[in-house]
Amino acid sequence: MEHYLAEQYREGLQAFGRLMPDALNAYTRFTSECFTPGELSSKDKHLMALGISLFAGNEHCIVYHLEAALAEGASEREITETVAVAGAFGGGTTLSHGVILINEVMEEKKLDVQ
Repeated sequence: MEHYLAEQYREGLQAFGRLMPDALNAYTRFTSECFTPGELSSKDKHLMALGISLFAGNEHCIVYHLEAALAEGASEREITETVAVAGAFGGGTTLSHGVILINEVMEEKKLDVQ
């Protein structure tokens, strides 16, 4: 099940796309290319984006990239290490997003599996 913040993001993109389809298509092509496996795997790229999202305090992107990293096979330990590195760089605000929001999503994912 998708977290409500990821769902809000997707709904917002759809609304934007109805008004500016060419811009959304260009954005989608660009981001798809950025997350295509290359020297780095898609999983690693989403973990990197998760760390950046944590630092930026962007809750929608935190959840989006967390869910994408999990879908690519990221382990709970890899997620936790990403939170730690982002927290080392961004301090308490970054770490608080990581330990609260990521824990919330991870707990929801565990309930979905049961």
